[in-house]
This record gives sequence, C-alpha cells and structure tokens, in this order.
Amino acid sequence: MPKRALITGITGQDGSYLAELLLDKGYEVHGMVRRASTEKFDRIEHLRDKITLHQGDLLDQRSLVDTIRASAPDEIYNLAAMSFVGLSWVQPTLTADFTGVSVTRVLEAMREAAPEARFYQASSSEMFGKVREVPQSEETPLYPRSPYGVAKVYGHFITVNYRESYDLHATSGILFNHESPRRGLEFVTRKITWHAAAIKHGLRKELALGNLDAKRDWGYAKDYVEAMWLMLQQDTAEDYVIATGETHTVEECVKVAFDEAGLGDYEPYVRIDPQFVRPAEVDLLIGDPAKAKKDLGWVPETSFEELIRLMTRADLELLSK
Repeated sequence: MPKRALITGITGQDGSYLAELLLDKGYEVHGMVRRASTEKFDRIEHLRDKITLHQGDLLDQRSLVDTIRASAPDEIYNLAAMSFVGLSWVQPTLTADFTGVSVTRVLEAMREAAPEARFYQASSSEMFGKVREVPQSEETPLYPRSPYGVAKVYGHFITVNYRESYDLHATSGILFNHESPRRGLEFVTRKITWHAAAIKHGLRKELALGNLDAKRDWGYAKDYVEAMWLMLQQDTAEDYVIATGETHTVEECVKVAFDEAGLGDYEPYVRIDPQFVRPAEVDLLIGDPAKAKKDLGWVPETSFEELIRLMTRADLELLSK
C-alpha cells in the first residue's frame, strides 16, 4: 500500500512542490481546496490527474473531519494560511482565524478521524519578528511584529501543545523565506524578478519598492518542502528551523535579477515608494539550520544567486508568451 498524504494549501507554492515531491516518492496525494468564486489551480494544473482533491475549508470543522476521513492520510501537511504579511494588517481577525485558530481545527479533526497520522504545521520565521538573538534557532524567544506573525505563533504553540497533551506525532517547521517561480507576485522577490522581465520585454517602465536595505534569509521552496517531508519521517516529532543561515538585501536581489535580465544598472528603473514600507519592520531574520542538518541531514541545495536567476529566467520565458 502506498503512503497517503493530505496537503491543505495544495494550490499554493509550497503545496504544489510538496505534491510533486510526494508523487515522486510513490505517495497517494490528496489535497484540500476551498470552494472559491475563482478557482486558482494553475500551480497544480500539471498534477490534476495524479492527485485527489477534496473540498473543505479551514473555518469549517465538519469539512475538515470529512476530508480527513475521506483521504485517510498517513501524513497531514497543514500549509494553508493567509500567507501574505502585508494583507494581515488589512484583515487581522480573518488572519487570526485562518492562520491561527484553524490549526486547532485541523488538529482536532485529526484527533477524531486519523489520530495515528503524522502532522506537519507550517510555522514561520515571522514569529521571531523583533528578534531576540541572531541567528534564530528553535530556542529563540518569539516576538512577532505583524498580525500574521502573531497568528503563526498561536498555530506553532497549539501544535506543541497537542503533541505534548495527546501524544500526537505533530511537528512544526519554522521556515524562513523561501521563494520560487511559483511565488505570488505580491512577494518582493517575485515582484522584482517579474518586473525585471517585464521591463526587459518593454511591458513595464519601472519597479516600485519599499526598503532596499531590508535583509532576509531567502531559500528555494523546492529545497524546503524536502525538509518538511524529512521531519515526518523521524521517530520523534520535534520542531526545526529551516533556513540557509545567510542573509541578502532586497537591493542584492534587484541587482541579480536585473543582471540576469540583461538590463545592467537597476537605478534608472527603481523608485522607492513609502506605501511598501511595513508599519513595523522585522529586524535581522537569519535562521540557524544546524539542528535540521544534524537530525535530518538537510542542507539547502540552491544558492541565493542561483534562485534569483532561475526565477528571473522563468519570468522572462513567461512574459515572452
């Protein structure tokens, strides 16, 4: 019997890469999707005939139980959330419900319908926010600086709580920023690579950005979903920081993307726009992946520069059509 996995958020960046990885490993893959007025399946279109989709909603307990019963998973990956930090200030209570409280709903549904399953919770480096130490490890105190970060802290600790209270195999992966050609256009790396390609093709004249000096620890989503899978293969459920351990500025990202697009110097094309500066900027987010390396044997395969170049090439190709 092949192993069965259920992925919430399967239509997102991480969900689509994880689905590919699990299919390659011989899993039967199930995904939960929300009934929306506009169905967005473009990231998994190429997998549609290989996976089983269930309609469910993180805000609806009954649908979660039904989805878990129907898919009978060995592994559950909870990747669904309101995932854009900027939007969390505009919709703070919905973010709290989707990104925070819904983790409890999924855990409760699992306890009822598949207590032997293994559970992965997508935690986030945004939980560190106003950082208490550099670099950040599994032991670093949390100080979130956005409604999204606060909701992720709730999801993180409720996962720990259920693991300790009910002896569930429940793990949180504290993933630092991870990008890919499938990243949404609202995220700064993809916004940069898309605009570099658009300017090259004559479709745009400029790129408006906030803080060019903001630093992040950026990795490749395809590498990071491998770490999620590895966590659920461990005998003991523990939490892990998944990161590259190095930071780069938004400006560096711009330079690499504009170079790959053959545009040369970026300065004539980039405009600083105050609306893209966060109400509360996070400090130096840089992860210490030592534990993941030691326990899981996981190391990121793709360098920052390779990542930005492959994203820019993908956008050049996308926009040439």
